[in-house]
Amino acid sequence: MYTDSIYFMKNTYALITGASSGIGLEIANNLANRGYNLVLTARREDRLISISKEISEKFKVKVDFISCDLSDINTPRQIFNFCNDKDYKVEVLINNAGYGIKTPFHETPMEDEEDFIRVLGTSVIALTKIFLPSMMESQNGKIMIVSSVASFSPPSAIQALYGPIKTFMNRFSDSININYNHLGISSTALCPGFTVTEFHTASGVQDEMDRVPSFLKFSAERIAKEGVEAMFAGKPICVPTMTYKILVFMLKNFPASILSLFGRKLAPGRYDK
Repeated sequence: MYTDSIYFMKNTYALITGASSGIGLEIANNLANRGYNLVLTARREDRLISISKEISEKFKVKVDFISCDLSDINTPRQIFNFCNDKDYKVEVLINNAGYGIKTPFHETPMEDEEDFIRVLGTSVIALTKIFLPSMMESQNGKIMIVSSVASFSPPSAIQALYGPIKTFMNRFSDSININYNHLGISSTALCPGFTVTEFHTASGVQDEMDRVPSFLKFSAERIAKEGVEAMFAGKPICVPTMTYKILVFMLKNFPASILSLFGRKLAPGRYDK
């Protein structure tokens, strides 16, 4: 664990999955700036080491990390035990970890699909279930599920399961609010559009991302800022930027035939294969 401060605002922690880059990293910076101590998780231990030290020195908060892979069914329990053994009170849970599968659905091994569902879906449910009782006891907790504008869109020709899983996560977030808002716990589904991160390169769709019009691309820092603000405001859903608010309105209200034409122009490669 990294710390170089003798004083901390509070002994509460934010747990962030997929914290080594992109939106997860920017959320970590935002929460540290607010005085939250952090527990960061990702697969790349070398990145976690350097990021933890950097954030701790910059914001004067405690930062710890655990390198793990959420495709392993045992990982959520390992993360919980890590926090419990160190007496870290997790007040904020950020379910951010995710990736994409670049191969067509019919060519992707079922084992890869199961890993994918576990990282983007099952692990989110497991971590929320495990950390929820302590939030219920204190009657205070904030949960964020990083979803996507894809949750409102027609399924695309690439990454066939990505949008459907994100739609499922939105509904799961709704269920947390319905059942636990009265106990001071809220869940926010953050639904960004195209965000400039390492996600597209890692997922094998950087060529498609490069063809997206520049006015549709936003920084991870901006997405994180709007998402964190919405989470603390207790908003059930956050679609960052006016651009994507308008697009989501269109997705909800325009005929599928019109959306198909827009999709081919605004999201090249996703609806033309």
